[in-house]
Order: sequence, then C-alpha cells, then structure tokens
Amino acid sequence: MITNFLNFEWKQFFRSSYWQKNIALNILLAFLAIYFILMFLALGVSIYPLLKKQFPESDPLLLVNGALFYWFLGDLIMRFFLQKLPVMNIKPLLVLPIKRSKILNYVLGKSATSFFNFLPLFAIIPFGVILIIEGYPETTAIVWILLMYIFTLTINFLNFIIEAKSAETELSFLPLIVLASVLFGLNYFELIEFTSLLAKGINAITENAILLLIPIAVLTVLYYINYMLLKTKLYVDGSLKAKADVAVTTDMAWTRRFGDIAPFLQLDLKLLWRNKRPRSSIFILVIGLLYGLFFYPNPIYKEWVPMFVFVGVFVTGIFMINFGQFIPAWDSGYYKLLMSQNIKYKQYLNSKFSLMLISAIIMFVLSIPYVYFGWKILVIHFAAMVYNIGINSHILLLGGSFNRKKIDLTQRAAFNYQGTGAVQWLIGFPLLLIPILLFYVPYKFVNFEAGIATLIILGIIGIVFHQKIMDFITKKYINSKYKMISAFDQDN
Repeated sequence: MITNFLNFEWKQFFRSSYWQKNIALNILLAFLAIYFILMFLALGVSIYPLLKKQFPESDPLLLVNGALFYWFLGDLIMRFFLQKLPVMNIKPLLVLPIKRSKILNYVLGKSATSFFNFLPLFAIIPFGVILIIEGYPETTAIVWILLMYIFTLTINFLNFIIEAKSAETELSFLPLIVLASVLFGLNYFELIEFTSLLAKGINAITENAILLLIPIAVLTVLYYINYMLLKTKLYVDGSLKAKADVAVTTDMAWTRRFGDIAPFLQLDLKLLWRNKRPRSSIFILVIGLLYGLFFYPNPIYKEWVPMFVFVGVFVTGIFMINFGQFIPAWDSGYYKLLMSQNIKYKQYLNSKFSLMLISAIIMFVLSIPYVYFGWKILVIHFAAMVYNIGINSHILLLGGSFNRKKIDLTQRAAFNYQGTGAVQWLIGFPLLLIPILLFYVPYKFVNFEAGIATLIILGIIGIVFHQKIMDFITKKYINSKYKMISAFDQDN
C-alpha cells in the first residue's frame, strides 16, 4: 500500500501544471537545499575543533549540549512558520476499501522524511564521527546521534500539534512567540536554567543508554496525538459543514468624500475586515510599530544611522508593504467579474494607492513617540513616510501588474505563503534596500541633512508626478489584464 501511495503522489506531482509552470522555482529551491546541506555539513565538521580552540579547558560535547536549548527553540519557531504537514489528495481514497490507519500512518511517516528532519543529520552525524575519532566511547557518540534525531522528530510532531491547535485563530503565531520569549527570558535571566537542565539530561542519557527510552516514549505520545488529531478530520464530508457567522453590515458613508474611488475603497475596507488573510495586514501594524524598539535602544546600532532608514521605511510602510505586494491578488477570487464591469482601471488602482497613503500617514503619527530616542529618529521617519508615499507605493502598484498568484482569502492569516511568487521576493530589494543606499551616499559624503533631503525630494517628485506615473502603471495593468484573469482562474 505504501508503494501505491508513493506512485500516486509521484504521478500527481509531475503531471500537474504547477510543476511545469514553476520549474525555475524548483531548480532554485534545489540549489538552496544544496547550499544549506553544505552549510550544515561544514558546521558538523568544524564545530568540534573550533570549540576546542576557543575553550581548550572545556569539553566540546558538554558545550554543544549546553547550546541545544537555543537550537531546539529556534528549530521549533522556524518549523512553525515554514513547515506544513505533508498533504495528499485523500478524498478519493476514503470511498475505497483502504484502512484509515494506513493513510494516517503514511502521512505522518512522510512528515518524518521531511527536509527539515533530514537537514540536521548533516551536522549531527559528522560531529558524532569526530567524537569517536577524538577518543569518546563509541556508545556515547552513537547514543548522542540517535538522541539528536529523536529530538528532531519530537520537534517535528510537536510543531504539527501546535499548528493544528492554532490554525483557526487570528495571529496564531503570537502564543508561540510569547511562549518562546518567556522560555528564553527565564533562561537568560537565570530564573530557570533550561540550558543546564537540558545538558544534564542529555549527558545522563549518553552515559546510560537505557534512558533513551524516555525520549522515545515522548516521541510516541506526540505521534499518537497527531494521529488522533488527523483521524477526527479524515471524513469525506469533513470539510462540507459551513461555519455559521453573524453578518455585520455597514454602509461606510464616510468614504464617499473620496469621490470616484469611494466604491473601490469600500470594497477594500470590507475585504480587509471580513477575511482572515487580509485582516492580518491590520493586526501586523502593531508588530511594525514596535519594530523600532529592537534597534533604537541598542547601543550597537547607535552610530549606524543608515539602519534607522530601514527601520523608518519598515515602520511607516508595514501595511503598505504587506498589503501592496499582493495587489491585485486580493481580488483574484472575483477578478473576472470585476474586470467585466464598466469601471475605470485607474480609479481601481487609485483606491489602492489612497489606502496605502493613509496607512503611511497614520503609522508616522503613531511612531512620533520614537522621538524619545532623538530628533533624528523622528526626521528619518518623516522622510521615510514621504519616500514610501511617493516612491514605494508606485513600485508596489507596478509590481502588481506582474502578479499571477491567486489568494484564498479564507485561509489562515499568519505566515501563509499562498500567493507568494517571485514578484514578492524580488520587489523587496527596491522597497527596503534602495532607500538605504539613496540616504547613505549623500550622508557619507555630505551630511545627515543631505541624506534626509534626498529621500524627501524623491518622495515629493513621486507625489507631484503621481498622475503621470499612474497612467503608465494603468497601461501595464490593462496590457496584462487577460493574463491575470487566466492565471487567477486557476488553482496555484
């Protein structure tokens, strides 16, 4: 049966249009996989001699065990954001005489062969081999390797449980971030020394192999919990039950003062408030507003003024970037209907621009308290706001004309990468890096005021020539109109 499942998925993958349309992306991912394999291999080979050289009086194995707390914590966070449970089209199988247990064990077993579980072995095994070469008992090295892989699988199944429990909530990543921050803080301030507790536990297991049964038992329990969670959803009609919601209506009369773009502005505001995925663009404002607290109080960045430009662009443009990079994919579900109406494309795009403009102004006003860290911070935020309105907003709208990825608005909001393509990755460079360069050159060769003036002048130029720029962008959208309709009509 396992062979049949593998054969089924192999054919499904290579016969799909997705593979053929994204072959370049798959090649890029293959190169990234090779890169990370080589990096982990280098880490596994070099970590022992580096620790021995840096700390000659300490045992490298004990040092590594002491740092594993941070490894596991970071691994869990990265998996939550990047790793998803392997999926297969199981509905046709549910009407066949196939035991559900076989389907469930196959899906869970497939997750154990994930690249996230495979990658750490390139660091774990070389380090274990070096331990044997350096004179450690073979049983100690082998038990340590097995224990590390068991921990890797444990994090794998723990991640899926957290993912399942938080999938239906808004900003589902916040509980995990808070929990990780609390654990990190307790350890950092030595209230509970998780690093030493974990290191002592690992040392005890490597010295007495029979204790390996404890982590194996934990892994078994997590596997069983995942099994039961999936079993409750493994029904043909499991996804047919509609969720009952109370409808809330509003006419948004205040938007009428915006003239011709008012209907589109109302549509965008309703879309933002009523759907999971775009609603995250609103809640993420809080994170963007607090972003400066990671940099401004830190003395390391005090003299690195160009970094403040990055923070300013990010803080005042967090909504603009998060919302604007998916224009017009937000409307992909009804894009064909929208384009069949007698509407002016420029008005449609101007409504998006107005929403981004308002968000930049609001974020600047809310960030005024950052003046506590110096007047330069406030000036940088103002220059970044003007630059975002005049330049970055137009870059985002222009990038949208190349958008071909459909978005399902009902999917989970937090760190959902559906609809993300090469456009979203490439557009990040001019949005965040170019303003740093534009500021740095006059700042380096003239002074701080010259760098600020450069950003403000460029932003004002973009605002003054807004209509001309929008005419050009509108033509790009009109030329791509039928390509976008065709792309949004397919499942990506």
